[in-house]
Amino acid sequence: QVQLLESGGGLVQTGGSLRISCAASGRTFSTNTMGWFRQAPEKEREFVGVSGARGVITRYADSVEGRFTISRDNGKNMLYLEMNSLKPEDTALYYCAATMRPLLLSGRAYSSSGFYDYWGQGTQVTVSS
Repeated sequence: QVQLLESGGGLVQTGGSLRISCAASGRTFSTNTMGWFRQAPEKEREFVGVSGARGVITRYADSVEGRFTISRDNGKNMLYLEMNSLKPEDTALYYCAATMRPLLLSGRAYSSSGFYDYWGQGTQVTVSS
């Protein structure tokens, strides 16, 4: 069983930066593929990015590529999302997610919410224009 708790959300101006965090419980974090998703009001949850278990391999949605960076500290069971050059359209509830499945790049299964087994409650990020 994995429990995830996001933190660090808040209000930021357009063009600003924010780092959100995800604290994971359990002893399997270092072997988990970890993802970030977001959901804006009245929109479906969408993929933001993913990190393989060692943090060496990451992939991002086109909408955030070059602006967002995922990192992880397996010694602390922490996952991070560094967000730069924020835009109003980045406003959403941000979730971290975990799975024991390995990160396979072909087919992009990692971009589907169904790929993940555990979810946090989310942290709100609001970008003002």
